[in-house]
Amino acid sequence: MSQDVQAGPAEAAPVTKANETLEDYTLRFAPRSYRKWSTGVVATSALGGIAYLADFAIGANIGISYGTVNALWGIAVFAVVIFLSGFPLAFYAARYNLDLDLITRGSGFGYYGSVVTNVIFATFTFIFFALEGSIMAQGLELGLGIPLWIGYAASTIVIFPLVVYGMSLLSKLQLWTTPLWLVLMVLPFVYLLVSHPESVSAFFAYQGEEGQGTPSLGSVMLAAGVCLSLIAQIAEQIDYLRFMPPKTPENSRRWWAATVLAGPGWVIFGAAKQVVGLFLAVYLLANVAGASDFANEPVRQFLEIYTNIMPAWLALTLAVILVVISQIKINVTNAYSGSLAWTNSYTRVTKHYPGRLVFLGVNLVIALILMEANMFDFLNTILGFYANCGMAWVVVVASDIAINKYLLGISPKQPEFRRGMLYDVNPVGFGSMLIAAGVSILAFFGALGDTLASYSPLVAIVLAFVLPPVLALATRGKYYLRRTDDGIAAPMHDEHGNPSGETLHCVVCGQDFERPDMTASGTGTGHVCSLCLSTDRSGAHVLPAAPQ
Repeated sequence: MSQDVQAGPAEAAPVTKANETLEDYTLRFAPRSYRKWSTGVVATSALGGIAYLADFAIGANIGISYGTVNALWGIAVFAVVIFLSGFPLAFYAARYNLDLDLITRGSGFGYYGSVVTNVIFATFTFIFFALEGSIMAQGLELGLGIPLWIGYAASTIVIFPLVVYGMSLLSKLQLWTTPLWLVLMVLPFVYLLVSHPESVSAFFAYQGEEGQGTPSLGSVMLAAGVCLSLIAQIAEQIDYLRFMPPKTPENSRRWWAATVLAGPGWVIFGAAKQVVGLFLAVYLLANVAGASDFANEPVRQFLEIYTNIMPAWLALTLAVILVVISQIKINVTNAYSGSLAWTNSYTRVTKHYPGRLVFLGVNLVIALILMEANMFDFLNTILGFYANCGMAWVVVVASDIAINKYLLGISPKQPEFRRGMLYDVNPVGFGSMLIAAGVSILAFFGALGDTLASYSPLVAIVLAFVLPPVLALATRGKYYLRRTDDGIAAPMHDEHGNPSGETLHCVVCGQDFERPDMTASGTGTGHVCSLCLSTDRSGAHVLPAAPQ
C-alpha cells in the first residue's frame, strides 16, 4: 500500500506496509469485514481515550484565574457547545465508518481543502500529548526522583510500541486499564465530600487568585475559551467510532446509546473532571501550605488527598500509578490519531504513502520539544489560541451536516471522500473556517478591541455556524461534488442504509476492498481503491469531471 501509482492498471504495485494500512485502514473507509467489535467495546475503547488528567489542570487553571462561579459557567458553555457540535460528526462517523478527515472532505472542504483541518487536528494531538507527558513526568519526578527531562523522554518513548498495532491493541489496553483508573480517579473526590463537607461551601465561595471572581460574562467566555481547546477531541472519539458495527433494527438502541455516549457524550466526563480538578485545587489552596505552587498540578492534587487516606508510601505509589495509567490511556490515542492526521495530509499533497509509523515518530518528537520547553508555564495562552482554530473547523463541519445537508438540502447527505468525486477545494467550508478562525484569532489577541478579546470563542462559534449556509446558498452548492456517478453499478448501501459489504478488486494494488472504498478506474479497466487514487501521480485512474 506504499505505492505511488504510475503503472498501468494491470500492473500490481508493491504491497509493503500492507499489514499496517489494513490494520488501521489508514486514510480509508473502515470496512464491515474488519468491524467485529460490539457497540459496547467500541464505546468503552473510545471513552478510555478521555482518561487524561489535563482536564484537572484546565479546571484548576481557569478557577484560579477567574473564580469558581465564572469557571463553572465557562465549563457549562464548553459542554453545551461540544455536545451540539459533536453530535452530527459522531453520527456520520458511526453510520458511515469514516474518520473526521474523510467526513470533512465532503462537508464543505473539498479533497485538498481538508488538509488544513488535518494539520489543526495533528496540532491538537501533539499539544495534548505534551500536556499529558508533562503530567506523567511530574509524577515520575515526585515518586521516583527521575529528573523532568528524562521523564519527558520516557513518557514519549513508552508510547511508540503500543501504537504500532492500531485498534486491535488499543481496544484491549483501554478495556483492561479502565476499572483501576476509575477507582483511583474517584477516590479523592468522594473522600473530601464525605470527610470534609465544608469544602463544598469553600469551593463555591472561591474568588480566584486575584480575588476578582465576581460573576462576569467576559470571564466566563475566557474560561470557556480555554476549555474549548478540547473541541477537537471529537476527532479522537471518531477514530474509534468509525469501527462501530452496522446499525440494524436489532441493535438500534445499543448503537445509538454507544454513539451518543462515546461521541459527544465524552464532554460529560470531561466537564466533570474539570470541576473536580478545580474542587481539589480550592481545597489544597485552603488547607495545604504552599499549595499555590502546585494546586494546578494533578499529580500533587491526588497525592495530597491520598496522603490523608492512607500511609504516605502507598499514597505516593497510587498517585504515580494513576498518572502513568492515565497518560498511557490518552497518549496512545493522541499518538495514533496524530499519526493518521499527518499521514493523511502528506499522502494527499505528495501522492506518496510513507507509512503511518513515520509520522508517529514526527508527532512524538514535536510533543517532546513542547514538553522540554515547559509548556505548563504558558498553558492558558496555548489552549486559548488553539481553541479558535479547533472551534472554527469542528463547528463548520457540524453546521454543514446539520443545516446544509439536512435542513437546506444543498450539501449531499451521503458523505463523499474519494479523489475525483470531489472538487479540490470547496469555498463553503474552507472559506468559512478561514474567516471564522482568522477573525476570532484577531479578537483573541486584542486586534478588534479589548472588549471583544474576551469573546473570541463566541466569535469563532457564531461565524463558523452562520457562514456555511450563507456560502452554500451563494454558490448554490456547486462545489460539493465534481461528479455524482462513481462508475460502479453495485449499490453503495444495504437495505438498512449501512455501507455495503460487497467487495471489489483493485486493479492497481491487487487487494480486495468493500464497495464504499472503490471507484471505477479512469482508464476504463476495472476498479481502483481510494488509497491508490490518492497516490496516483499521473491521474490516469481519476475519473473525469462530469459535464456542467
